[in-house]
Amino acid sequence: MEELLKCENLSFSYENTGVIKGLSFSVCRGDYLCIVGENGSGKSTLVKGLLGLKSPAEGRIDRSKSLGKGSIGYLPQQTPAQKDFPASVFEVVLSGRLSSRGLLPFYSSEDKSIARANIERLGIEDLVRRSYRDLSGGQQQRVLLARALCAGKTLLLLDEPVTGLDPIVTEEMYRIIYELNTKEGITIIMVSHDINSAVKYASHMLHLNFENSFFGTTQQYIESPMGRYFFAESNSLIRTEKSE
Repeated sequence: MEELLKCENLSFSYENTGVIKGLSFSVCRGDYLCIVGENGSGKSTLVKGLLGLKSPAEGRIDRSKSLGKGSIGYLPQQTPAQKDFPASVFEVVLSGRLSSRGLLPFYSSEDKSIARANIERLGIEDLVRRSYRDLSGGQQQRVLLARALCAGKTLLLLDEPVTGLDPIVTEEMYRIIYELNTKEGITIIMVSHDINSAVKYASHMLHLNFENSFFGTTQQYIESPMGRYFFAESNSLIRTEKSE
């Protein structure tokens, strides 16, 4: 299986403080890697490193030649200002083609065709003329996922894509992402705080920990001391919330 990303002995700092030290892992074509960990453990910092937006303090990231222009789509966490963006759904999705335009001043017919295809892919044709700011949280995330698919056809990097969504919409988003991976062969790297859903859908787990991190298959994670501890703790919290 082709290695799309190989990370060796990575270390990252945030505001002059080391948050990731000596991390090694790889992502192969077709993998579904879920990155979990405590707040401040460096999940979003790592994603920026994988995107080439932040350089590691130590170590290296080797990218396959397959990850060229138009291969990586990114769905970042939304800010309140972004949720209130006054553009049509079609314009937001089409903006995913910006990185593929090069020096061209206008979107091509191919760009528009790809945008329409991804709008259909996500089942949001009925929203295409609506203002993005007027959509529900779940609808906005579908639009942003369609936008990410316009930007990259090989690998999707998703940073907390279900934050703030209700349980039904959350499960729907997980199903869509899972089908993009299993039915269309798109490689997924997703940051999540939801360990229960992560082990349900992901093929591989990367658990960032301040002292020592875990990388391996989901089954290996479930059977590991770290996985058993955090999986049990997560279920305990769910039971406590339900009882309240």
